[in-house]
Amino acid sequence: MDKQVSHHSTFTGLILLSGADAPGVTQSLFESLSPFAITILDMEQVVIRGRLILTALIELDPAHADGIEDDLVELGAKLGLDVAIDFTDIDRLESTGPSQSKALQLVVLAKELKPHAIAKIAAVINGHKGNVERFRRTAAYPLTAIEFDISIPHGESESDLQRDLAELALAEGIDLAIEAGGLNRRSKRIVLLDMDSTFIQQEVIDLLAEDAGVGAQVKAITERAMRGELDFTQSLTARTELLAGLTEEALVGIRSRITLTPGARTLVRTLHRLGHKVGIVSGGFTNVIADLVEEMGLDYFQANTLEVVNGKLSGKIVGEVVDRAAKARFLKEFADKEGVPLSQTIAVGDGANDLDMLKAAGLGIAFNAKPAVKAEASASINTPYLDAILYLMGIPREEIEAADREAL
Repeated sequence: MDKQVSHHSTFTGLILLSGADAPGVTQSLFESLSPFAITILDMEQVVIRGRLILTALIELDPAHADGIEDDLVELGAKLGLDVAIDFTDIDRLESTGPSQSKALQLVVLAKELKPHAIAKIAAVINGHKGNVERFRRTAAYPLTAIEFDISIPHGESESDLQRDLAELALAEGIDLAIEAGGLNRRSKRIVLLDMDSTFIQQEVIDLLAEDAGVGAQVKAITERAMRGELDFTQSLTARTELLAGLTEEALVGIRSRITLTPGARTLVRTLHRLGHKVGIVSGGFTNVIADLVEEMGLDYFQANTLEVVNGKLSGKIVGEVVDRAAKARFLKEFADKEGVPLSQTIAVGDGANDLDMLKAAGLGIAFNAKPAVKAEASASINTPYLDAILYLMGIPREEIEAADREAL
């Protein structure tokens, strides 16, 4: 049997207040409305450089429209604000069937956000029959972050929209991410990051190779792997064999040369403060990075382990190699352990070895990655700040600053 769909007319009022901001405007507006039989349908307020724009969409009894308008005009005169009111009869569609559109969240990041970039983003959304419902700035420093609430018809492909926006981001030199909207976006999530050239600025194996005097040989093997002549396991095995004889004392010295990517501490602090979990899965080595992982208080850690015999590296790896397939599997294990669905996971990495976990995650972020990796990830960040991930998650600057203050 077909599900019943019914229509009824609803009388609404759109209220707009604008002018110089002052304390108590919001309170005064809703105190003026409180004597009337009103339901708040939507509301938003923005203050830019001391100028206020406050909007409220209300449902009301048509018989009260004149009284509400008179009170709002009086309020505007009292507060020195411009007031605009629009009362309208609309048809509200009520259906027991599924929603006619999908709600999505789009976040755009840029050092300098230009008008033509926003225009092109809107054009792509329009090209997929989408609509921008609302947008807001969530950060102004060190990046401008704008979050858009958008909707597209159920018949439109979310992956096609994502692909077209990713191509636009590459062309315009901006960063963006698109995810399903709704309350799930604010619920508990896990973030799993690659270590080398993502969480830290170095490639640990290159540091080891320098100390072992085999930097050129290791680099040559890496280049062969990048050309597709060796897979990751073959490449890693060949490189670690060259490290045989390096002492444990050398590993201690290398630890002191590792530097975190800017924003790494802020990222972990903020995520933990908001109840999220953070982990590292690395093709690097526990012998070098385990202390840093412990210092940072990370919730999950998986990496390769170099075998040590009589105080020296043997050139072998102990146990299973952490390759691209293993990284994706560890992401699922981390999610299962925390009781979080994969749709609520975020994976971050820079290389081909990260692609499987980037694709498996609800949001896969290519961090300062090569074009081939960016093309396959659902989002990319091309700034040096790792905490830009927070903006892609919809976490505003105020939350980040609160976490920083608590750490002082």
